[in-house]
Amino acid sequence: MLNLTVRALAWVLSILLSTPPGRHRAVTPSALHRLPPTAPVALAFTGLPNPIDLIDGSASPLVRPYLLTPDERRRQRERRRALYLATLGIDTDPDHIHGIRVGAAR
Repeated sequence: MLNLTVRALAWVLSILLSTPPGRHRAVTPSALHRLPPTAPVALAFTGLPNPIDLIDGSASPLVRPYLLTPDERRRQRERRRALYLATLGIDTDPDHIHGIRVGAAR
């Protein structure tokens, strides 16, 4: 059985990795399609950026946007709990929907 599997795999690989039949020549561009040579364009050196335009790294505080404050973590936990309970068919009856107070919480 192993020999049959090895032979079948070798056959599939030989089909997939073989060179295509026929003669394949490298394509050379025709003389009619060649563009005339152009003079190189000289780029003007504008100089280094103004030091005033550079960003001062010491002026901006280092913030890790992926860290959550305790309040954000609590709200995220509440949202996840509400979504989990919604999958079980339990409505947590939010008092805010799209930022508007609704229901008995009014």
